[in-house]
Amino acid sequence: MSQSTASNAEAKPGSTPEQPWPVRVVSQKIGGWIARLGDVWVEGQVTQLSRRPGTNTVFLTLRDPAADISLPVTCAKSVFDDATPAITEGSRVIVHAKPEFYPARGSLSLRATEFKPVGVGELLARLERLKAALGAEGLFAAERKRRLPFLPNTVGLVTGRASAAERDVLQNARRRWPAVRFAIRNVAVQGVSAVPQVIGALRNLEADPEVDVIVIARGGGSVEDLLPFSDEGLVRAVFACRTPVVSAIGHEPDTPLLDYVADVRCSTPTDAGKRVVPDLAEELHRIGLARDRLLRCVTGRIDREQQWLDAARSRPVLARPEVLIDARADDVDGLRDRARRCVGHRLDHAIADLAHTRARVTGLSPQATLDRGYAVVQRADSAVVRDPSDVTAGDPLRIRIAGGEIAATAG
Repeated sequence: MSQSTASNAEAKPGSTPEQPWPVRVVSQKIGGWIARLGDVWVEGQVTQLSRRPGTNTVFLTLRDPAADISLPVTCAKSVFDDATPAITEGSRVIVHAKPEFYPARGSLSLRATEFKPVGVGELLARLERLKAALGAEGLFAAERKRRLPFLPNTVGLVTGRASAAERDVLQNARRRWPAVRFAIRNVAVQGVSAVPQVIGALRNLEADPEVDVIVIARGGGSVEDLLPFSDEGLVRAVFACRTPVVSAIGHEPDTPLLDYVADVRCSTPTDAGKRVVPDLAEELHRIGLARDRLLRCVTGRIDREQQWLDAARSRPVLARPEVLIDARADDVDGLRDRARRCVGHRLDHAIADLAHTRARVTGLSPQATLDRGYAVVQRADSAVVRDPSDVTAGDPLRIRIAGGEIAATAG
């Protein structure tokens, strides 16, 4: 297509399926839009720094520390060398640059004209602002922090390869509890790849059901060296962990934001090795003390019960139980004699009463009268004759005397 055709296509307000734009037209439009952006100030972290011999151009990549995004940057050697202090890989810088689009490669880059390294004071101020924002969200709340397990099944360790921090954690933990098990994930602990590697290792250990606690450890360093452990993405990743996380970064004065979000903050990696596992010798000593206390308690209880048993056995009722039986036997004998006497007296009194009654009955009975010589005359109908007029001559009569009856007839 000719130049005039391209110009006509560019002049058209849009493309259609019938009249699509050529690739070069799209590239030209993108280049025009980017050119209209003008010069910009960009902040990022320097990576992939390259100074090729024999050229006056310095190549580097400017990375966003909070996202996996980067842009290539080129600049004149003099512009790069004029920066104070000197720029190295990992430096945080503010770049004055003009975006440039290369249609042939379809790539975007920045052409830098000035570098301003971000000073420590500015970094600390930004960390304080980030700390306040995250704290307001509740990421540092004390009530959400979890207690470390007394004896973890496996300790996850995120640290640099063959680092002093790794050695300090392992040696101190194994000195306290020789059987402790570790799941170690070696990562970069400074530089542009530190944050994604630490987050990846953290998520890997979080997914392991055997890991009961995770330690993130690094030795001391400058504020710039420890910046990865104040990264917002890492802080949020630790906040999202269900497994307790221990922060052991730098020395006592070093306080990256990781220290605030972690469940336990240790002053040094050595301190972390002591905090994640109990001390075997100390626990054995405690067991010995507990065993002694238990023995004293049991012995004291047995002694008290023995004293109570001895006192109980010394009582007469247990020392000579037959005494009570003898006493009760005497009581029974006394009651039996008393009952026998009472019954005898009652019988004697009843016999005497009966004799008196019999004597009275005998004295009052008709037989006694007959025994004294009297007779009872009765008619045939057994009626007693009390008057001579009660009978007539010839009536049969019964005469009862002491010795029997006599039949007679009235004259």
